[in-house]
Amino acid sequence: MTPYSPIRHGIGRRALLACAIAVAVAGCSIPAKLNRPPVRDDVPLAGLQTGHRAGWPDAAWWKQYNDPQLDQLIDLAMKDSPDLAQAKSRVDSAQQNIHAATAQAGLSVNGSAQVERQRLSETGLIPPKFLGFTWYNQGDIGVQAQYDFDWWGKKRNTIESAVDQAHAAEAQHSAAALAIQSNVADTYFGWLADQSRIALAKQTVQTAEQLEQIAQLRVKQGVDRPDTVQSAKAQTASARQMLVVLESSAHIREAALASLCGVSPAQLPALQPRALPEVTTGLPDNVGVDLIARRPDIAASLWQVDSALRQTDVARAEFFPDISISAMAGLSSIDLDKMFNAGSRVFGLTPALHLPIFTGGLLEANYGVSKAQLDAAVAQYNSSVLSAARDVATQSLTADQIQGRRKEQAREIAANQQLLANAQSRVKRGVSDSRETLSAQAQLLQEQDSDVSLQGQALSTDISLIKALGGGYRASLPAQASSDHPSSPLNLSGDAPNERH
Repeated sequence: MTPYSPIRHGIGRRALLACAIAVAVAGCSIPAKLNRPPVRDDVPLAGLQTGHRAGWPDAAWWKQYNDPQLDQLIDLAMKDSPDLAQAKSRVDSAQQNIHAATAQAGLSVNGSAQVERQRLSETGLIPPKFLGFTWYNQGDIGVQAQYDFDWWGKKRNTIESAVDQAHAAEAQHSAAALAIQSNVADTYFGWLADQSRIALAKQTVQTAEQLEQIAQLRVKQGVDRPDTVQSAKAQTASARQMLVVLESSAHIREAALASLCGVSPAQLPALQPRALPEVTTGLPDNVGVDLIARRPDIAASLWQVDSALRQTDVARAEFFPDISISAMAGLSSIDLDKMFNAGSRVFGLTPALHLPIFTGGLLEANYGVSKAQLDAAVAQYNSSVLSAARDVATQSLTADQIQGRRKEQAREIAANQQLLANAQSRVKRGVSDSRETLSAQAQLLQEQDSDVSLQGQALSTDISLIKALGGGYRASLPAQASSDHPSSPLNLSGDAPNERH
């Protein structure tokens, strides 16, 4: 029988422990590294029949309308908008997450100093009578340093995921700014259209009142039946009702503008009616390809995909062992007078390895969650691309339709102007009375009102199309070919270098 040997027993225990670790590592199923999922690199707009637009919208796209009042309103809205402040706070939070992730990835150094006074128990393990004292002071001063080796890329991918999230937040900030700008412009031009229609409605009321007065005179003279007056009164009431509707609409738009600008209606700049600007229709060249980088919502979704992919790498790295090294140096003494003597020095160096052996399925669950979040990010990106295609196609085709309607409306106005001129000529020759002229004038005013309404719709559609085209936003997107791409540098002052808003 082999005699018991402490040395061989210790070696055997270490061998057994090494075998157990090897078995655990071999039995641990480490998932394969995921490649970047395929995503669309164009927006499905092929075959869309529409006109050509000379270039993409500018960053300050609203200045193309040459309206100082609109410029003032947008400047005011961009200054005090709570929605924009909320989006900005998300950018700031994302940038601080980068700093936090970077700080956790480097060398950590901590200092400590403490003084403790303690009384020993007289009935304890070592009675004070053997030590020669009952009370003692313990002083410790030290510096501890620790460094975790990021061999599996867990910390690096955490940092890059935070960078991607910051890019996404910056794109969302631009999307919020674009929404505010487009809402202000759309509401303002709606107000201008109301003012033009109010002026036409007042003329229509005057014309209807004149026709009503003529009808009353003709009935009084027995020329026409009394029903003629009632019909004329109904026409006048209808014209006045339309005037009330338009004036109410203008007041509502003023209140909406004040809300968008973050001020009360009384603080809104004084607005003066002016002619509506003309617009052109069409799409820029290569819109299907370039729109990926022109739409802030698409850019944000693409950065979210990259961030989610980084998180799968972080979750995968949890399956590997963590290797770190710790060191400490300091002074320790129970005699404070000797604290800074050479004999009070203490040093320590501790390499450490932490290996996940049994976690109850936690690592697998976390990795599954990260994969599900990646799938959700890809689905969101695809949804953003399809939504962009729908927005651009709808607004472009609507703009073309309104342009065609306005051409026909111009012909109707020209025909009614000729009818009015013919009626006025007959009145001058005494062939007809003023009723024919007033009726022709009322018809012309109605057609002019329809034209102003169409022009307002054209402007609203043009603004919606500019928003659908990204409103001047331009982003440098993450690499399309693989998951390994350099993260773009951030401008920590607020906006990303590639943003225009």
